Amino acid sequence: LVSKDINMRIKARVIGVEAEDYFNDKVLEDTDVLYTGAEELPADFWDKHGKEMESWQTGGFTYYRVKGPMCGGFLLNEFVYQAGERPFYARVKELDGKSAVLETLKDYSHPKNTVWGIVARNREQNFALNLLMNPEIDFVTLLGQAGTGKTLLTLAAGLMQTLEHKTYSEIIMNRVTVPVGEDIGFLPGTEEEKMNPWMGALEDNLDVLNKSDDEAGEWGRAATRDLIRSRIKVKSLNFMRGRTFINKYLIIDEAQNLTPKQMKTLITRAGPGTKVVCLGNISQIDTPYLTEGSSGLTFVVDRFKGWFHSGHVTLQRGERSRLADHAAEVL
Repeated sequence: LVSKDINMRIKARVIGVEAEDYFNDKVLEDTDVLYTGAEELPADFWDKHGKEMESWQTGGFTYYRVKGPMCGGFLLNEFVYQAGERPFYARVKELDGKSAVLETLKDYSHPKNTVWGIVARNREQNFALNLLMNPEIDFVTLLGQAGTGKTLLTLAAGLMQTLEHKTYSEIIMNRVTVPVGEDIGFLPGTEEEKMNPWMGALEDNLDVLNKSDDEAGEWGRAATRDLIRSRIKVKSLNFMRGRTFINKYLIIDEAQNLTPKQMKTLITRAGPGTKVVCLGNISQIDTPYLTEGSSGLTFVVDRFKGWFHSGHVTLQRGERSRLADHAAEVL
């Protein structure tokens, strides 16, 4: 018996029928080997790869062309880093056989480089902001456990590029309506009103982003909030077939609950000038019959790695609160 329903497989085994999962749509057997988007360079990296190194500067970034055995294992837009007293952070910009061009990053942890009042609190958040703020990158995936800052960073970058830089005309927020508990039945109102209860994460993050402007006072904050809300559209996944988004910043939240087919439907909505950002935590899947290995999020991370216009980061450190971090670790 082949079934995706684990209860069915258990019943079959109890009565002595051989049962197994459906393996065809599984992207990975073990999600621990999923691409993380970042790689630590060994201590002797520059000794082995820096012999014929070229370096130059363009547009505020420094570029290094390195040659050596390790370059063959790099992927485009992968982040490489060396920790220590003089840390080195870079992104793989070009690959050519055994040589690679590394581009230094913009430091978003510095207060002068805030994104809508938000600074990167750790290395991976800095990597994520470098992808989110880069107009050359059309597709970004961010993975991470609860409280790592996926939605906050994405919204901050979206608001900055929509309201200040005018790169995108509006932000479209999208998520699957899969309940954690029992379904509460039909919800009243229009599409937007029906989606509102699902958008608690959006409201919570807007509160944080709005707090960063203390000088404006209560009225100013309310006005800013209305302006921000007017640029964010909340859409249901059910009405996406056949649409085209032009110059939009499309956020797919809780993407781990999507199947690979739904994921394809959503990503192929992107028209010219649109950036798609997928967020999720593959250990929080609520969709029945979907596992970490067959989730649409795992699927796109694996398929898009190494494409010139896409990037991925797995956020490691929780920044929500000590309680949330401890709960994510021990429960």
